[in-house]
Amino acid sequence: MSRRIRNFFSRPFAAATLMAFLVVALASGVHARSIREATANPADAQASIGQTDGAGGQGDDYRLGNGDKVRITVFNQRDLTDIYQVDGLGRIAFPLVGQIDVGGLTPKQLEQKLAKVLSPDYVKNPHISVVVLSFRPFYIIGEVTKPGSYPYVSGMSMINAVALAGGFTYRADEDSFDLMRPDKSGKKVKISAKPETPVQPGDVITVNERIF
Repeated sequence: MSRRIRNFFSRPFAAATLMAFLVVALASGVHARSIREATANPADAQASIGQTDGAGGQGDDYRLGNGDKVRITVFNQRDLTDIYQVDGLGRIAFPLVGQIDVGGLTPKQLEQKLAKVLSPDYVKNPHISVVVLSFRPFYIIGEVTKPGSYPYVSGMSMINAVALAGGFTYRADEDSFDLMRPDKSGKKVKISAKPETPVQPGDVITVNERIF
């Protein structure tokens, strides 16, 4: 390796750029395979609830939670149309009606709920659109170098999450993950996951310690 190449990779910016490139490349390669495998395995099919759609967003069954940002459009009602963030109690502060519980609702369900509370006292026959603009972070703990919360990126898998958290510790079982995630009823359930399993916003990932 020439001195010029060694000097380039010694720079912090170059190292960070290379790491980002590797994470994105890994995500694009693993995601398509993970969806096929999750569909073939009932446990992984449950883990893939709400997986990303072709547009890079979430499926119709994605459920809102703390930290999500949504754009709510009430047609012909400029004062009500805005960007709202779900707070720690799973609520948004909406004009005219105050605090509204939205945690656990899909965007479609939120549209229906807002239409019900606005009509007929505030808006006659309201037409409402809800779009998720940014998703809440995921959390990774256990045998990783830097446990904590990280921004969700569409198309991520468990192994991508580990890469963002600095990689495995020497004690990690690199094929054993536990995943806490709400089911369709909103109850948090524990799921066994694989390196290819897709990550969802709000997931709590535990990298297990190997036995030997």
